[in-house]
Amino acid sequence: MNNLLPFVVALPLLAAAITPLTGRNMLVRRILLLGSPALVLLFAVLLVIETHDGDVVVEQVADWDAGIAIAFAADLFSALVLVAMSLLTLVCSMFLCATGDDEDPLVIPLVLVLSGGVFGALLTADLFNLFVMIEVALIPSYVLISKSMKASALSAGRIYLTVNLMGSSILLGGIALVYAVNGSVHLGELAGAGEVSGMAAFAGGLILVALGLKGALVPLHGWLPRTYPYTSPAVTALFSGLLTKIGIYGLFRVYSVYFEGASPVQGIILAVTVVTMVIGVFGALGETSMRSILAFHMVSQVGYIALGLGFFGVAGMAASIFYLLHHMIVKASLFLSAGAIETQEGTDRLSRLGGFARREPVLAVAFFVAALSLAGIPPFSGFVAKFTLIRAAMSEGAYIAGAVALAVSIFTLLSMLKIWNSVFWGEATSTPSGQPSGSGTAAGATTLTAPSRVRIRRTLIIPAVLLALVTISLGLGAEILLPLAETAAQGLVDTTAYVQAVTGG
Repeated sequence: MNNLLPFVVALPLLAAAITPLTGRNMLVRRILLLGSPALVLLFAVLLVIETHDGDVVVEQVADWDAGIAIAFAADLFSALVLVAMSLLTLVCSMFLCATGDDEDPLVIPLVLVLSGGVFGALLTADLFNLFVMIEVALIPSYVLISKSMKASALSAGRIYLTVNLMGSSILLGGIALVYAVNGSVHLGELAGAGEVSGMAAFAGGLILVALGLKGALVPLHGWLPRTYPYTSPAVTALFSGLLTKIGIYGLFRVYSVYFEGASPVQGIILAVTVVTMVIGVFGALGETSMRSILAFHMVSQVGYIALGLGFFGVAGMAASIFYLLHHMIVKASLFLSAGAIETQEGTDRLSRLGGFARREPVLAVAFFVAALSLAGIPPFSGFVAKFTLIRAAMSEGAYIAGAVALAVSIFTLLSMLKIWNSVFWGEATSTPSGQPSGSGTAAGATTLTAPSRVRIRRTLIIPAVLLALVTISLGLGAEILLPLAETAAQGLVDTTAYVQAVTGG
């Protein structure tokens, strides 16, 4: 199985290269778009089975010695995240096909290249290759976020490009400094290097800052709610599950290997994650559109995900891993529900929508399930995730963090009810419609038109429903995933097996 690790990266990149050769044959293009993540998902499931007992699968490309070869490594943590990300790529690609966005000749190859970069970042065992894979994922995202060419999308694209270029520069500078101090960028050779000297710690700190920016941790979060709501709904859902989470994955990996859970850093992480939870949820309460609310909740939930790093024990890390997997599924489901409505109605503003619980009961149930899961209501996966995380915080003596996590859940529920009451439970309202000049009204005037009564196509609803079913399964079947998360957490808290595997020791 180790020989197949490079193909997880090569497969979507090869599919992206083939796509332009298919011309306008949408059937073949869609087979490439959906088939690539489907095959990766199948391989990821097999990888979870292979690593479920703590084993690490390693491939040194071209059989060069460890430290010289390009190394790909998969432990249970990376295998679990690969399952979630390949599933999200598949489902979001289904939604992309349903909206017709994939008819743009650039979209399918861009999505495939993005997914290849993300998958590669999960499996690399080298800091420089981590940077390369993140850039491979980011370059197509620069085009996807502004491809509509609307003024709002172009403005969001400028912010997104500027912030990510700055983050990439910090990341590359940190990696260069790590190499200057330690003489290597191979993760296996950098185990515990962050505790050797102040300069080594500073170099690793730069990498953590860059990854924190890409993961949207406070105070480096402002770019996310100013960019994600302004691209297409399908792309927003895809970005929510892949791009920000690769930053969080990198934080987990670098902190566990390079710093080995160093105590001085834990206090800083704990403070940052608590503030992130609070600022994100209060930002959501002040927004008036579905995707803006959900974007601020991404910030808040990233605080929950990274909270386990603040007390770096098996229980806390297991809770964070479970929370990461849960959040990726639930947040994408919510974005897809919002996207189905926006695709049909042309808007996601709360004041212009209503009555969808009666008009689209299946979509309403999917949103309701995902919203309750996000807020941490049983029996959904969010309850298990938050309960285990708060329990771990309390057991580690982080009482303030645990209390804040509990309080923020209440405000999360309030903002989800805000969407529910306006969009699903409320009455449908008239929507503004701009009239062209010479149409019988003054040029630039705005009139009121009746809201659309056309039913949303099933193909737009199915992706959100599929992910809502997954969150129900994760909640009811938590006794299956939690032991896997604990095994993955043990591999992060004690990196001996990972280090020995990637160094050939």
